[in-house]
Amino acid sequence: MQIEICCNSITSAIAAQRGGARRVELCQDLAGGGTTPSAAAIEYCAKELALETRVLIRPRTGDFVYSKEEYDIILRDIVWAKKLGAHAVVIGFLTADGDIDVERTREAVQVAAPMEVTFHRAFDECRNPLEALETIVDCGCHKLLTSGCAPSAWEGRDMLRQLVARSHGHIGIIAAAGVVASNAKQIVDYTGVTEIHGSCKKMVDGVTVTDSDEVRRMIASLQ
Repeated sequence: MQIEICCNSITSAIAAQRGGARRVELCQDLAGGGTTPSAAAIEYCAKELALETRVLIRPRTGDFVYSKEEYDIILRDIVWAKKLGAHAVVIGFLTADGDIDVERTREAVQVAAPMEVTFHRAFDECRNPLEALETIVDCGCHKLLTSGCAPSAWEGRDMLRQLVARSHGHIGIIAAAGVVASNAKQIVDYTGVTEIHGSCKKMVDGVTVTDSDEVRRMIASLQ
């Protein structure tokens, strides 16, 4: 079982590591759904903390239909993430009609190589999830981060189960959204996913940070 902790800062990444995590998705602005972290944070997480560092590449909050200029920034950020030691990038592109943007997804996968590529929860806004899954596989993505097109992974458990069955092992399905220590095993047992993603967060002095104890509890619940 692969457990990925979503970390909005180096402070959170350190807390995740203390809780026993070995793999993180690094971002910033978690409240807004996450955006690309700084170059220094990427390098520190990958090299100083020696965590498997997956980097969210998203230039802004909001939708996943990007301008030409925004897309150029995304490609540049992918290149920098690779140079800084990231192990994978997390991306997502949609068309205005709610389909996967095939051209941009394929190009991003090529630019990222040999890093792995996860297609993120932009997938949950696409109009035909099962068709979109096939498209993402064809584009060369290695993993799909999804709540099963629902507000939470538990609410989307039936779709997650379908996605696992339809993936035929060609892509890893990562269950995300509302995944906590108290429900992680239920989600895994029901859907058949072998990877989960959670923020394990708490508030400290008005700031959201990863809770080492919650990370520890989540890991223990799946052992």
